[in-house]
Amino acid sequence: MQSYALTIDKFLDHAAKWWGDSQVVTAQLGRIGYADLRARSNRLSGALAARGLRLGDRVATLAWNTQHHLELYYGAMGAGFVCHTLNPRFTVQHLARIVNEAQDRVLAVGAGLADVALDLVFHCPSIEFVVILDGAPHGAIANRPTLSLEALLADHGCETPWGDFDENAPAGLCYTSGTTSAPKGVLYTHRSNYLHTLRALQADAIALTSADCVLAAVPMFHANGWGLPFAAPAVGAKLVLPGRHLDGARLAALIRDEGVTVAAGVQTVWQGLLDHLDVAGGEVPTLERIIIGGSTCPDALIDRMETRLKARVQTSWGMTELSPLGTVAAPRGAQRAVASGRTPF
Repeated sequence: MQSYALTIDKFLDHAAKWWGDSQVVTAQLGRIGYADLRARSNRLSGALAARGLRLGDRVATLAWNTQHHLELYYGAMGAGFVCHTLNPRFTVQHLARIVNEAQDRVLAVGAGLADVALDLVFHCPSIEFVVILDGAPHGAIANRPTLSLEALLADHGCETPWGDFDENAPAGLCYTSGTTSAPKGVLYTHRSNYLHTLRALQADAIALTSADCVLAAVPMFHANGWGLPFAAPAVGAKLVLPGRHLDGARLAALIRDEGVTVAAGVQTVWQGLLDHLDVAGGEVPTLERIIIGGSTCPDALIDRMETRLKARVQTSWGMTELSPLGTVAAPRGAQRAVASGRTPF
């Protein structure tokens, strides 16, 4: 067994080599294979370095679940920068305090969030330039140089060595929501994210394989998107990103059109899907499992989900500080226990 640093770029390298044609799909925006996504992410690393970023510098993202946000994840982390995900639902004052404390040097902005970014950057002197992830900028934001992701890649993109640093180097930064006290910044290392991914992929946890199609309805700004941006490419699973729209009608269409087998998100998302199907009719026949987290889900809702969607519900619990997986119900735990004559929990 050869020794190598446990850095998260290895996951996308693996996907590009062995599952290069497996797709990352963004609702209403398009699709890309892992090989091409890896190439774009790596060139983005070079572009950020060409703009002056160095090991350990923070890159803030204010974005939804899209291909371009995923490219920024790996473009930043692969080169040893820190990807600092911001929650667009926080107030500008809340976000400004977080950005100023982190001393973010770059702000990457997703679709529909330019106005929030404009207010935010005025309060954040550490932000040196702004990248528009989806589409073209409409002028400079708060007098900072502002360019589109495509322009950044075209002007500065170049191949860059990945993982050329210690595995204990920081990879991501996510602030808690401040439920019990002031928000706290949780700094994830490459090693911690790598080990978290290996644990999440085990057979009695999230248990993804290359045959799966994963719908990540949990935001990528929420504790590493529950680790799915790492876990899906680690096994070559197809990854479906819904963007900013999580209404039942669009989710139902995505699940059917892309053949989703595993979906993850908070219970309110799936309640919306159920309500839509009850009104509009139809099925989601490929869906096998739903992973839920957040607040405690009522038994009645779990029963409704498993009956109407014909999918196994896996409840989970975690915290931002845990990357975030703490515990998760096994994919087939109860059925296996009953079949063997043992009493399930």
